[in-house]
Amino acid sequence: MNAMLTVFVKEVKENLRDKRTVMSALLYGPLIGPIIFVMLMNTIITRELNKADQPLKIPVIGAQYAPNLIDALKQQGLQPQLAIADPEAAVRNQDADVVLRIPADFGTSWRKGETSQVEMVYDSSQRETGSSVDRLRRMLETYSRHQGAMRLVARGLSPTMMAPVSVDDRDQSTPQSRAGQLFSILPYFFVLTIFMGGMYLAIDLTAGERERQSLEPLFANPVPRWQVLLGKLGAICVFSLTSLLICVVGFGVCGRIIPAEKLGMTLSLGPAFALQVLLMMVPLVILLASLQTLVAAFAKSYREAQTYLSILMMVPALPSVLLSVLPIKVANWMYTVPLLGQQVGIAQLLRGEQVTTMQISTCMASGLVIAILATLVTAWVYRSERLAISV
Repeated sequence: MNAMLTVFVKEVKENLRDKRTVMSALLYGPLIGPIIFVMLMNTIITRELNKADQPLKIPVIGAQYAPNLIDALKQQGLQPQLAIADPEAAVRNQDADVVLRIPADFGTSWRKGETSQVEMVYDSSQRETGSSVDRLRRMLETYSRHQGAMRLVARGLSPTMMAPVSVDDRDQSTPQSRAGQLFSILPYFFVLTIFMGGMYLAIDLTAGERERQSLEPLFANPVPRWQVLLGKLGAICVFSLTSLLICVVGFGVCGRIIPAEKLGMTLSLGPAFALQVLLMMVPLVILLASLQTLVAAFAKSYREAQTYLSILMMVPALPSVLLSVLPIKVANWMYTVPLLGQQVGIAQLLRGEQVTTMQISTCMASGLVIAILATLVTAWVYRSERLAISV
C-alpha cells in the first residue's frame, strides 16, 4: 500500500506542474460548460423577452385591402412594414421572419359575410422565427374571434353559439419543472467535465509514459502491478472529482445569474442539488478513469491515445441523446444503468422532483460494481509485459 500511495503522490505532484493538465482539469473542463451555458441562456432569454416587448415588425402585402384588420393588428402591437415583391424568397433568405399577405378580394368576401382569407408566409424550419409567427397568429385569431362575435350579435344571436365546447386548461407543470425541461442538457455537462478532468492525466500516465519509455523502469520495481495501477487511478480520480466539484459550484453560481424567472421558471441549483449530484457522479469518476486508462493502454503514443479517447468521449452523450429523442418514462431500473441513471436522476432534480435515497443508492451501487469490473479488466491488461514497450 505504501507503493500505491507513493505512485499516487508522485503522479499528482508531477501533473500539478503540467500546465496543460491543470488548465484542462481545473479550468477549461469544469468552467467552459457554465460559461457557455450562461452566455447561451442569457442570449436566448434576452432575445425572446426583447421580441415580446417590442412591436412586431412584419411586411404586409395588400394592406390597403383590409384597413380595419390592419388597424386592429396595430392595436395589438403590429408595426406593418413595406410590402416586398417576393415574400417566399425573403423568408427563405431570412430577410423576414414572416410575411402577411392579404388578397385583393378580402373586402368583397368580408362584405358578403363570407370567410376572408389571409396568408402567413414563413419557414417553420427556422427556429428563430417561431415567436414572431406565434404572435402574428394570436393577433389574427383574436381579431377573428372578435369579429365573429360581432357578426352574431348583429344577427341577434349569442356569441356563445360560436363556442359549443369550452376548454379550461389546467397545466400541471411548475416553474421548476419547466426549467428542468429547458436545462435538460445539464447532466451531460457534468459527465463531460469528469471526462475532460481526467483525460489528459490518463493519457500521460499510460500512453505518455509508454512513449517516453518510463513505464518499463517503473514496472521493473518489485511492486505489484495492481498497486501501480491503483496509484495512477487515484491521481486521475482526484483530478476528475476536483473538476466535477468546480463545475457543480460553477453551475450553482450560474443558477443565480440566469434570469429564468422572467420566463416563469425557477432554477434551483443550491447545496442540496450539488450534494446529490456529487453522490450520483462518484461512481462515474472511478468508471471513466478506469475506461480512459484501459483505452490509453492500447495506444503506443500520446497522439494515438488522444484519438482513441476522443471516440470514447461520444459514449457519455448517448443517454442525453436517447432521452431527448425518445419519450421515455422514468423507471427505477434506469438507476441501475451507469450514465443513464445519472442522467435521469439529475433531470428529476432539475424538475424539482424527489429522488429517493434508494434511487441514489442504486445508482451508486450499480455504478461502483461496473467501475470495479472495469478496474479489474484494466489491471489484467496492466499485467502484460508488452504494455511497457512503445514499439
